[in-house]
Amino acid sequence: MATLTTHLPLSTLMIACLDCQAPYPDNANPYLCPSCGGLFDFAEVPAFDPAQITNDPGIWRYRHTFGLPEGAPIVHLGEGDTPLVRSSAFGREVMFKVEFFNPTSSFKDRGTAVLVSHLLARGVKSAADDSSGNAGSSFAAYAQSAGLDAKVYIPAYASGPKRAQIEAYGADVIAVPGPRSGAAEAVKAAVAERIVYASHAYLPHGLPGYSTVAFELVEQLGITPGTIITPAGQGHMLLSLGRGYKMLKRAGKISKLPHLVGVQAKACAPLWAAFTHGMAALQNVREGETLAEGVRIRHPHRLEALINTIKSSKGKFVAVEEDQIPIGRSELAQRGLFVEPTSAIVWEALKQVIDEMPDPIVVILTGSGLKAP
Repeated sequence: MATLTTHLPLSTLMIACLDCQAPYPDNANPYLCPSCGGLFDFAEVPAFDPAQITNDPGIWRYRHTFGLPEGAPIVHLGEGDTPLVRSSAFGREVMFKVEFFNPTSSFKDRGTAVLVSHLLARGVKSAADDSSGNAGSSFAAYAQSAGLDAKVYIPAYASGPKRAQIEAYGADVIAVPGPRSGAAEAVKAAVAERIVYASHAYLPHGLPGYSTVAFELVEQLGITPGTIITPAGQGHMLLSLGRGYKMLKRAGKISKLPHLVGVQAKACAPLWAAFTHGMAALQNVREGETLAEGVRIRHPHRLEALINTIKSSKGKFVAVEEDQIPIGRSELAQRGLFVEPTSAIVWEALKQVIDEMPDPIVVILTGSGLKAP
């Protein structure tokens, strides 16, 4: 249980609107810039300082990179320090970063822990988010454990186990018929009634939590990964990995950046389309049905930043056909790694890129197979 701390000084890391550069207000909690409707992000990438690594648990030993105000509460359920499992695939050694060992069985816990700490530091008592499942489960768990009232808007098609998990934490669940985007529109309507929208998709506060994967991988491997492959919906893991490795390089801890590979389901693949065919291709992208519900995102908010991150890493985006998703799930299960379909898309992507990407190859498994029927 976190202890609420109020009236804290502002973070030394400014968050500002990407369009008009207005700073994030210190007396409100908007999800978009009130002045122009733009997206907020960190105005500077935090500095990584090995001397400031603490003995706090999990991701919190890197809290100096989070941009939180001094004295912000630690909200910790056991996130971070996930295993790195060595295996083989397509004739190469491959390492799997098992992010479903986080408390709510997905990588989302890293970002949620930091976001909820931010909310507590601002005195927020209740908040809402929208999610296809994993982010909602994570938000419900961390908010409830920290004493926040939580509302989670989900698409009605979200898998039963994920909905049951959200409800078990005690959050108020609102199921919205239609596509994934419908849940987002529903929560925005609620925000107009003065509910705090603690959006994992819009707000940048949780992004530094995902960067801790970059730090952990260097510690676990002893070297910089050559390639990292991960599913991408909003793409926050990819974006944060890119930032994390730039922080490490700037600090002199590594000498090169890994190649980043983002994976999408072909049924809904805007990042792949924009990267492969240019921005004009976005008009032809549809939010098609897919087993990989966690990456069914038609409009990723930080698309240009993601494409620039992938290009600077000399990586790429890969799109996977539906019939390859169950195959990937089976292949991973035979290696003792039971994942949800969203995570299973990495297998086909690994097959596509393994001959062109350098070692060591790390594949991030984002969610547990127990979350999907």
